[in-house]
Amino acid sequence: MTTRVEIWTDINCPFCYLGKARFEEALAGFDHRDDVEVVHRSFELDPGLPAGETGPVIPRIAAKYGISVEQAAANERSIGAQAAELGLAYQTTGRDYGNSFDMHRLLHFALEQGKQDALLDALYAGNFAEPEPVFADTERLVALAVRAGLGEAAVRAVLADPDAYADAVRQDELEAAQLGATGVPFFVFDNKYAVSGAQPTEVFTHALTTAWNDRPTPLAITVESNGATCGPDGCTI
Repeated sequence: MTTRVEIWTDINCPFCYLGKARFEEALAGFDHRDDVEVVHRSFELDPGLPAGETGPVIPRIAAKYGISVEQAAANERSIGAQAAELGLAYQTTGRDYGNSFDMHRLLHFALEQGKQDALLDALYAGNFAEPEPVFADTERLVALAVRAGLGEAAVRAVLADPDAYADAVRQDELEAAQLGATGVPFFVFDNKYAVSGAQPTEVFTHALTTAWNDRPTPLAITVESNGATCGPDGCTI
């Protein structure tokens, strides 16, 4: 029996980038890590943003949260320091922002291909660790998806069809709302326990242990050589 962990994230979210690393650090040290299934779910921080709109992220953060540009820049430096502690590269200046809906659609496609985690890592690296803009640039998005192991033609086909996996993204967002998630990252363990935010590694370790220990005990079946049973093909004699 496995433990299932669902993680709601957005590529715009730096704490999702950090939270993934901290969760994976906990998972790497978990004795039953091979029996943990991880699924990434969709959450847009700014779903109303027009698809083609993009620009520098620091002024955007300042305007969105009502802080000065200097404060927003200081916040970025603080996040960069936290990333460095985890061994993650982080561009504290020059990043862009944008609508992430197509990225989420691709993540659902990648799940079917067994490449979801690799694509999410590629998207995070493209947004947070590399200087090239990642939003409102189809060619850049295609390149990141190919880097994650997805076929270029298939990726372009998904991006060309605005309905492809759109319902899956909206269903994820609906479930997040039903669970009471108002921000990301948001982790749900076996649909019983939730952890909100990029918590310290030990918090994820505790959540994994709790969920694992709370799994239902498998039914033990005793089979006797002379036990009489009936099944779809009839009854034993």
